Amino acid sequence: MKNAQAGASQDTNPGMRWLTAAASLAAGAAFLGLWFWLLPGWLGFHVDAFAIAPWRWIAAAPSVLGFAVAIRCIWNFGWTGHGTPMPLAPPQKLVVVGFYRYVRNPMYVGSVTGWIGLWVILGRASRTAFTVLAMALAAVALFVYFYEEPTLRKKFGADYQEYCKNVPRWLPRFRPWTQPS
Repeated sequence: MKNAQAGASQDTNPGMRWLTAAASLAAGAAFLGLWFWLLPGWLGFHVDAFAIAPWRWIAAAPSVLGFAVAIRCIWNFGWTGHGTPMPLAPPQKLVVVGFYRYVRNPMYVGSVTGWIGLWVILGRASRTAFTVLAMALAAVALFVYFYEEPTLRKKFGADYQEYCKNVPRWLPRFRPWTQPS
């Protein structure tokens, strides 16, 4: 897989790697920030740390880990892929490192895990909240299936096909996928 293996060894301008990684983090932070601004109200979050039942704080661990996975994946888009998570400035190299060796969409899986953790801590179950969650998950799945995957197939060809055959879309593998030499 020449695209995935290109990585750091073939980079001739380390300053450009830092620039694309920083741009990727900025784009990712803007996207996450937008959702942190919109979703709490839609999901019925109520921020009052002292009024939260103690058992709810157990969800802090998966929440923090989920968002950490998403942020690491955003970094990988810039550092390894030389692009951002935004469709306007996508990675130029196929990113098959880190969490991408376990699942094809770790940024989405991490974000959803983080949000569900926050929902357990701060949210209130309601029909509206479940509807918003279902609509958001459906929109992401449709976006991945009808836009992202065809675009990646077209851009990276056989390398992406091989990756798809070995790495599941949503549920992570137990062992990381090792790229063929």
